[in-house]
Amino acid sequence: MTSDGETVGAVLRLSVPEHFGPPRTGHLAMGDEPGRPDAITVNSRHLSRGGVPWFPVMGEYHFSRYPAAEWREELLKMRAGGVSVAAAYVFWNIHEEVRGRYLWSGDRDLRRFLQLCSEVGLDVVVRIGPWGHGESRYGGFPDWLTAADCEPRTDDPRYLALVRPWLEQIGAQLRGLTRAGGGPIVAVQVENELYDQPGHLLTIKRLAGECGIDAPLWTATGWGHAQLPPGEVLPVFGGYSEAAWDTAHDGWPAQSRAHYFFGPGRDDDSIGADLRETGTAPGEATGRPASASGGEEHLADYPFATCELGGGMYTSYHRRAIVAARDLAALAMVKLGSGSSWQGYYLYHGASQKIGELSTLQESHATGYPNDCPVVNYDFQAPLGEYGQFRDSYRHLRLQHLWLATDGAALATMSLVMPDDAPSDTADRASLRWAVRSDGESGFLFVNNHQPVETLPAHDDVRFAITIGGRELLVPSRPVSIPSGGYFAWPLNRPLGGALLRWASAQVVCVLDGPEPVLVLTQTAGLPVELALDAATVTSVDGPATAARLGDDVVLSALVPGLDCLLRVTAPGEAITRVLILDEETALAAVRARIAGQDRLVVCDSPVVPDGDHLVVYGDSPLRVFPPLDVPLGTGRTRPPTPVEVTHLAKAGPPRAPVIDEATGRASAPVDADFDNAAVYHLTVPEEAFDGDEELLLRLDWTGDVGRAYVDGRLVADQFWYGPVWEIGLRRFRDEVVQHGLELRLLPLGPDAPVYLSPEVRRDVGPGGLVELRSATLVPVTRTVLTAARA
Repeated sequence: MTSDGETVGAVLRLSVPEHFGPPRTGHLAMGDEPGRPDAITVNSRHLSRGGVPWFPVMGEYHFSRYPAAEWREELLKMRAGGVSVAAAYVFWNIHEEVRGRYLWSGDRDLRRFLQLCSEVGLDVVVRIGPWGHGESRYGGFPDWLTAADCEPRTDDPRYLALVRPWLEQIGAQLRGLTRAGGGPIVAVQVENELYDQPGHLLTIKRLAGECGIDAPLWTATGWGHAQLPPGEVLPVFGGYSEAAWDTAHDGWPAQSRAHYFFGPGRDDDSIGADLRETGTAPGEATGRPASASGGEEHLADYPFATCELGGGMYTSYHRRAIVAARDLAALAMVKLGSGSSWQGYYLYHGASQKIGELSTLQESHATGYPNDCPVVNYDFQAPLGEYGQFRDSYRHLRLQHLWLATDGAALATMSLVMPDDAPSDTADRASLRWAVRSDGESGFLFVNNHQPVETLPAHDDVRFAITIGGRELLVPSRPVSIPSGGYFAWPLNRPLGGALLRWASAQVVCVLDGPEPVLVLTQTAGLPVELALDAATVTSVDGPATAARLGDDVVLSALVPGLDCLLRVTAPGEAITRVLILDEETALAAVRARIAGQDRLVVCDSPVVPDGDHLVVYGDSPLRVFPPLDVPLGTGRTRPPTPVEVTHLAKAGPPRAPVIDEATGRASAPVDADFDNAAVYHLTVPEEAFDGDEELLLRLDWTGDVGRAYVDGRLVADQFWYGPVWEIGLRRFRDEVVQHGLELRLLPLGPDAPVYLSPEVRRDVGPGGLVELRSATLVPVTRTVLTAARA
């Protein structure tokens, strides 16, 4: 080791067992009825569909917190990001805020949402609760239920008598949309974060079935060492790079570190710890690395499935961290390397909290929660934002999802193999984190050298010696330096048409179908790309590479990744496969689409969303297509941003004195009366700023404590300031905002505010507080629909 922790000249070794044994079957009370052609089944290792291993990619999207008119557009964005399953809470307090009056129309139209999911090709997991959380008031329970004479979330007959009509309502909405009716619902989650009532979970499952709610899979959250009814529900887990429910300390939440280490551990006992009686204060969770799986032996009966890999993080009043795209993508990659066979993100799509008829519906100290949330904002810094904005994390996760759409079936059957010297302490920042998933013959080498907050050192002169399939693979042919922040998965003994790809120091993107299939790879972490082919399975290689015989392999090197880096590999019998090797930026800009009757990659720096035979382009960046089209597709368009006419109506008063919640010791958010002391601005939005039904974003560059935006006296948006520019989508308020403009109220941040802010945005705050509106700009989000004629 060098003095700064860098590894020099390391050959990291691992031997993969030849056999892992078959998964356990027949022990779980779930799955489709036998004989169905596309039957969904589950064993102890993975899920299958139609007899083929199935690797779902699930994204949470709260339909009832988003305008129904925009659902289809947003679902298409999710599908283009590689999501194959939409998950959604059904919040009781949104649909029955007033007892006995059920609302299922407009933004609350669950049935229409499910139909749209089916139309765009997405499966659905319905999270029926009855208690859901989702930072919702009383966890989604209506106020009238919390006042009822019963013991909620138990088998108290008085509670179940209230739950049954609610589940009957959901059952009526799902009629004809379950699997039995040919619908998209593949799973139902019962309850949420209920860790000590296995009998009650079984009761809710039974009751839901009696109410017409049915699915091949039933799930329940398993974190917090949850006691679940054995074999009746599939435990699903989570992992976040940050925790808005943690305290306002300046450090990184202890348990978040564990998610950047490979290992068999699934549980994160910090999720929901603020709502559990655990004897451990939030922020004092175990912080065990994933390699430590003590107390999880019973989970060997189930595949490793997740429902809440953090797609970002919400801002609580007392804790407002920035979550970077690579923080999310590295965490997701570690879960894949650790054995995940179902990737589920929370949230994948941001949303806006509803304001009810009787109250606001957000989590708050006023209702006994440990965390004060914004009244409206539930953006979550998600891959798709509160108004459908494409975030950088969307691209980084899409790259992994493209791979899973190609190799997920193989990966799902593979088991985790850890090196003997895997880190055993989350404080270890010196050891390189790596693992292999394999079926004994083929596999993938996973490496992670990234985590948030605490920068990891580079590792020089690294090679991996992996014994797999009866021989040792030395990867790559020459030592490489793995940079700080790098993470990737490299294939081992992967079929390549009639040839065998022994290994590649590049990550699989996808396979493009066609007469000559194209394996698309991407460079990772800036490392040189090499491919090693089993010489006995190759008769020739054509293309821009240097070929050298190395033992029983042909090693291809001197590759310059890009859309022109195309190899043609011929196997005995003239079977031909092409290999396209992309650079990282090109791969991050790539979307797979069916165009003019052929499978292609569309590369564009602007977001591109396939919709049937069309491509919807959000912006004006040029499109590059592989394989090329005979005729150009055209390009997108943009309209320039325009400044907003801003009238400063009132200066802010002195900063509000901190208010501390007695029950938690955490800072409480300002209340309505506090905004009488805010800086007040009026913003004029001209009608000509809108164009058809396209989104118009108001971008506010500001600093302060809390901001609120009103249209004609109605609160429409808010934000706890945490650094990034605040964006408000205006198309849903178009007529009102053109008529009345928008009023902005900004409260100053005080010098003694007991809140956490990410280090990169912290600044000195004087006694007069900090509040400033630096700029306000209108940014049109243009959409261009492009069509290519079929060949």
